[in-house]
Amino acid sequence: MSVQLTPLEHMQRAARVKVMIFDVDGILTDGSLTYGPEGEVTKTFNVLDGLGIQLLNKTGVQTAIISARKSPIVVKRAGDLGISHVYQGIHDKRIGFGELLAATGFTAEDCGYIGDDVIDLPLFTRVGFAITVPSGHPEVQYRAHYVTKNPGGRGAVREVCDMIMRAQGTYEQALAPYFA
Repeated sequence: MSVQLTPLEHMQRAARVKVMIFDVDGILTDGSLTYGPEGEVTKTFNVLDGLGIQLLNKTGVQTAIISARKSPIVVKRAGDLGISHVYQGIHDKRIGFGELLAATGFTAEDCGYIGDDVIDLPLFTRVGFAITVPSGHPEVQYRAHYVTKNPGGRGAVREVCDMIMRAQGTYEQALAPYFA
């Protein structure tokens, strides 16, 4: 069931996104987990990705996180970026997705989702725009509508945010304050 879309079809799907959902490990981060001496886990986030999410929020597209792992670091990062919907510790991501749809009133087709492993496949078959990264599992890449050029934790999220804003005609407006 390989999804082979043209660049125009990518943009058409991006234009319909009202809620962009992010996985964390491998997407907002490079997938590495660093354990400290007390067993604490640290994650490294990319500032370019972060600004992309903030800009996307300002255009009216809502943002969300659905992650199987649970981490206070993710709550902090989501707060810093204005991500209003955070679902963690959910191994069956359909549960968090259902809660998100109920909270927002949007349909599955209104959503974009970026993930990188087989745990993400149930959402790939539901959302209007399914995205993965170059290091995504082959089964995920096979089913994605779009594979980013940039790796997870290294600009993939910004690439997607910029694509959505361009497709929705809000990119120039989002960047305008930086040209003033």
